Amino acid sequence: MPANLSFDDLKSRVSEGSIDTVLVCFVDMQGRLMGKRFHGVNFVENSYKETHCCNYLLATDLEMATPDGYASTSWETGYGDYVMKPDLDTIRPVPWLEGTAMVLCDILDHHTHEPIPHSPRAMLKKQIARLKELGFDAMMATELEFFLFEKSLDELRKDGFRDLQPISGYNEDYHIFQTTKEEGIMRPIRNHLYAAGLPIENSKGEAESGQEELNIRYSAALDCADYHSIAKHAIKEIAWQNGHAASFLPKWHKDRVGSSSHVHQSLWKDGEAAFFDKDRDLGMSEMMGHYMAGLIAYAPDYTYFLAPYVNSYKRFSKGTFAPTKTVWSVDNRTAGFRLCGDGTKGIRVECRIGGSDLNPYLAQAAMLAAGIKGIEEKMELAAPTRGDVYEDAKAGDIPQTLRDATELLRNSKFLREVMGDDVIDHYTRAAEWEQEEFDRVVTDWEIARGFERA
Repeated sequence: MPANLSFDDLKSRVSEGSIDTVLVCFVDMQGRLMGKRFHGVNFVENSYKETHCCNYLLATDLEMATPDGYASTSWETGYGDYVMKPDLDTIRPVPWLEGTAMVLCDILDHHTHEPIPHSPRAMLKKQIARLKELGFDAMMATELEFFLFEKSLDELRKDGFRDLQPISGYNEDYHIFQTTKEEGIMRPIRNHLYAAGLPIENSKGEAESGQEELNIRYSAALDCADYHSIAKHAIKEIAWQNGHAASFLPKWHKDRVGSSSHVHQSLWKDGEAAFFDKDRDLGMSEMMGHYMAGLIAYAPDYTYFLAPYVNSYKRFSKGTFAPTKTVWSVDNRTAGFRLCGDGTKGIRVECRIGGSDLNPYLAQAAMLAAGIKGIEEKMELAAPTRGDVYEDAKAGDIPQTLRDATELLRNSKFLREVMGDDVIDHYTRAAEWEQEEFDRVVTDWEIARGFERA
């Protein structure tokens, strides 16, 4: 990849003084980059081996609160340390920050140096390894949708996030003139990320005022998740540097369409597209049918990993290009799963359920696990749904609330089998806490509706 740094390259740049800071990062449960800034000399001489972080960082919410109920860490156990082990294959420059490089870490147990099972990167690596045992490699791509706003994050926060004005005044889907006005932000995003070693394809306006989409070329599954996390972080930082806010909240206004993160996926074997069979209908191999059958059958079980917050479920609404049904269709954007590239070697399945707030490691791990189950059990794929899937009364529903998704997660025998009870209990507790926090709040809607008239 362009501009990726080897460890030797990093040492040379630190020695010559062009890099003086190394961001040593891992991805938390929410998909955010967390970690430390190291002086470059210290990193290349010592800390490239490992550093430490508090184990509460994989048991917090968006507010960095420390909820009770986690088996892995608590006040009772004293909140000890995890090991942050730099993956030296992920070193890259951070061109939008002066003199800075970045490396991603795996999270290990302090005593055994074994991977922490509920750490997102470990969860995805586990499913990639299972797939490898079957002889396949997973290739994936995520689409990042987000909104840009006129004001900065700091200004909006001080205003209580009330005066939310998008950067544009009208739907800018594929709109070249309107997106020209936003090139002061989007051009640096594309170019800086490409210089950081991400295979950026394009950006475009999306189907709402101020809504953008960034597309990254398909890659090996772990690389895809790494790219997604780095890009999401960079978008926020670069927008902030330019005096604007970027938000990945899936549904920021009831009258606006939401933001998704569609996930494209295919399996390869010995460098060939294993989903393609020119002699079968649609060019879909028998194995692809099994994979998709598992993907669809277990979608309700893993929806939490695609939609992890209360707000996530506000996006699922008919007529908005966000799906409501767990069925597949051929090149049909009303379905939860869309077959793309039929009849070609580029054949793949796009999951349209995930929102812009998903953690890509968790989402990809869950979908790979479901696809593997379909292959192992030779599950039969139902016929594609046609027409307006929103109106298909026979199609299975995507869970409509976080409560529903939490119960499906908690009771999923499939996920407990493939991810382990401890992992599912951990994320069930995260889902419960999110709902508990929301249930304590008195919303503006309740006050406006009932203050005078109740």
